[in-house]
Amino acid sequence: MGDMDDRDGGPDGTAGRADAAAFDDEEFDHGALEEELREAAAILDPVPAELRQLAVEAYALHDLDAQIAELTFDSLVDAIPVRGAVDVPRMLTFHSGGLTVDVEVTTHGLMGQLLPPQPAAIEVLDGPRSGAALTADDMGRFAGDAPPAGPFALRLRTGGEVVVTEWLRA
Repeated sequence: MGDMDDRDGGPDGTAGRADAAAFDDEEFDHGALEEELREAAAILDPVPAELRQLAVEAYALHDLDAQIAELTFDSLVDAIPVRGAVDVPRMLTFHSGGLTVDVEVTTHGLMGQLLPPQPAAIEVLDGPRSGAALTADDMGRFAGDAPPAGPFALRLRTGGEVVVTEWLRA
């Protein structure tokens, strides 16, 4: 037991001086530990580029002027299934203030209507790709030929107002 260095611990079973200093909160560099953990995570479990892009685009939606349209009906959750029905469209309803957005999503695309009826520019936010641009006519009707392939949301511009729906999986 002659030459015991500080890393092996003291004769009474306590940690040596180096270990004790490493756990002293006043001297411990939390920032350095966090940086080392971030580097290790980036090497061992990197964030996929597509997920990083989705996160950046989702943050881009953070617009103080935009109102969030809350999902109030989803036929996958709220509707009673019909026995024998195949290729049933998904019906969604969003509400934001005085605006209601009804959307039908099928394998052929999506269509919907704004209530009260009004013209609007609509962007389908669909993952890392650029969103499809749609236009609602004076009756509030809109349609798109491409169904969303993954997570999607709608950004509506009606007059001076911007409304963004919740994100959903197609």
